[in-house]
Amino acid sequence: MEVANVTQELYAASKRLGKSADALFGLGRDKAETERVYRAELAKEMFKLRHDKVPVTLIPDIAKGNVSKLLFERDLAETQFQSGIKAADAIKVQVSALQTILKYQTDV
Repeated sequence: MEVANVTQELYAASKRLGKSADALFGLGRDKAETERVYRAELAKEMFKLRHDKVPVTLIPDIAKGNVSKLLFERDLAETQFQSGIKAADAIKVQVSALQTILKYQTDV
């Protein structure tokens, strides 16, 4: 690899890293929002079940089943957020490798 090519790749990777930070912010916001919605609906459902005289020991399982779509959306948002973190980490590794190559080539 020539120094110019390494420099261009390093620049492109650092731009992707910047974009990934913005994407992570959005994914984090989505994660927090889905958690908020899920917990609010779960609380409402648990209150409703308690009001309907459902045995207390059954309420958590029944309530989670009744709001399972929101639970899925919450878990999906968490997975997307974690995937975003891993993608950003992969870009960081690429940037580090390119920096090492560039240092080696400029020293030679």
